Amino acid sequence: MPPEYDAFDTDLVIHINSVFGILAQLGVGPEGGFSISDNTTLWKAYLGDSKDLEMVKSYIALKVRLIFDPPTIGAVMDAMKEQIRELEWRLNVQVDH
Repeated sequence: MPPEYDAFDTDLVIHINSVFGILAQLGVGPEGGFSISDNTTLWKAYLGDSKDLEMVKSYIALKVRLIFDPPTIGAVMDAMKEQIRELEWRLNVQVDH
């Protein structure tokens, strides 16, 4: 879809912000939480100069996809859920150093 197509933007922003809330509960991200309001926010605003939390991008993509457009094939859904669990564990380990 072209970038100008924004029919789902509100839904996606809501889901992305929900995932930022989950990350905050895991201890990842800035103190006081984080949210976006549109597609202009850069990853640097959330990650700063940190290179050790790049997996946050995959985590957000997987979580939002699972909420917004879940796969219809059970094996694919199970694989996504397993990857999410692993990323949650790894993010937890990373921030507990």
